Amino acid sequence: MPSYEALSELLEPRTTVLLTVECQEGVVGKDGALPELAEQARAGGVLANIARLVTVAHDAGVQVVHAVAERRPDGRGANSNARLFRAAARLPVQQLTGTPAVRVAAPIEVAEEDLVVRRLHGLSPLQGTDVDPLLRNLGCRTLIVTGVSANVAVPNAVFDAVNRGYTVVVPADAIAGVPSDYTPAMIRHTLALVATVATTDELLACLERPRGVRRA
Repeated sequence: MPSYEALSELLEPRTTVLLTVECQEGVVGKDGALPELAEQARAGGVLANIARLVTVAHDAGVQVVHAVAERRPDGRGANSNARLFRAAARLPVQQLTGTPAVRVAAPIEVAEEDLVVRRLHGLSPLQGTDVDPLLRNLGCRTLIVTGVSANVAVPNAVFDAVNRGYTVVVPADAIAGVPSDYTPAMIRHTLALVATVATTDELLACLERPRGVRRA
């Protein structure tokens, strides 16, 4: 784990953005399409940790971006070139535009200054979406990646961010995947090679200390 000093240096509020990945009712909600993943996110405390990070980010002047995956009711523009996409199209709960399934899930609070970026295709919150140009316009240097899943979208986000020149921080207890033993193995053997791995409490200790003023 990084030292407090090293982590604090990375987490300068004016150049840090907190990204939540697919933390939406239809994915991690109690009646979501993927009960096993939702259980890992909720019972394991991951969703609560993300909510804690979002709350403190708001207070510290750190920009929050929520990346949501959705599809049109007619499926226009959505991928069908992998088994994952075809299986998702058959799930009883669909992530349809304008439905409760694509709302950011409780207990995560969406503030007025938060940005919500919705994508209709692909696996990555960054590739082919508005997230990267928004990060650049915000002056982002460090991206904190949280959410689901550790199987697909989270590693996509981390690698895409690193490839675009951002420094990535991953709070290990604020991402979830299935099965339960997969996430820590993936963090240790994959994400730790390209990102700074810490805990939610370590990030909160850095973000909660008094600093300057909120982002304008």
